[in-house]
Amino acid sequence: MRLLLILLPLMLWGEEDFISHYEYGEMLYANPRGVSCAQCHGESGEGQIIVEYRDIHGKQALKGSDIRRDSLDDMIKAVSTYHKVMPRYYLTNEEVKAIYDYLQKKNQAYLSQFTESNSTE
Repeated sequence: MRLLLILLPLMLWGEEDFISHYEYGEMLYANPRGVSCAQCHGESGEGQIIVEYRDIHGKQALKGSDIRRDSLDDMIKAVSTYHKVMPRYYLTNEEVKAIYDYLQKKNQAYLSQFTESNSTE
């Protein structure tokens, strides 16, 4: 009981979260609701081929889109609406923001290419 009285103030005044915002976004991207975003959008959001098949038009591919340059609003809309292929995830806006921030940080070098090219024009 004395130990609890000593630890309780430390737990109440502690500023640190169990996991960081980046780690939370990474965890959600890896497994938001049973299907990983990376399975279709790639490890960094670059998009990848989900499946290849043949039909009367020849070889076809179903590819996940590149989401690295999507805005937060685009991502919120994408996970909140129905698509032909992508499941609806029912993520909160805070969860989508964590994924968005994770991808922004993970793709910092890639995204800086576009920021630099837009600022020189």
